[in-house]
Amino acid sequence: MSKLTAAQRNALPDEAFALPGRRYPIPDATHARDALARASEMLHNGHLTQEEYDTIHQKAENVLRRERL
Repeated sequence: MSKLTAAQRNALPDEAFALPGRRYPIPDATHARDALARASEMLHNGHLTQEEYDTIHQKAENVLRRERL
C-alpha cells in the first residue's frame, strides 16, 4: 500500500475520506482497496457498524470505478 505522510493526509479534502472525522482515506484506488479490506476486518471485530461499513464500501467502490475510466 502506498503511504500517506501526515502532510499529504492533512492536505486531502474531507471528501477524500469515507467516514466523518477524516477516517478511512480513499484518495486513490490503492487506498480504496485497503479501506475495503480494513473495513471488513473492523466490522467483523465489532469496531464498525453495518452502516459505517456500507458507507465505506460505497465510497471506495465509487473511487475504484472512477479509476477504471
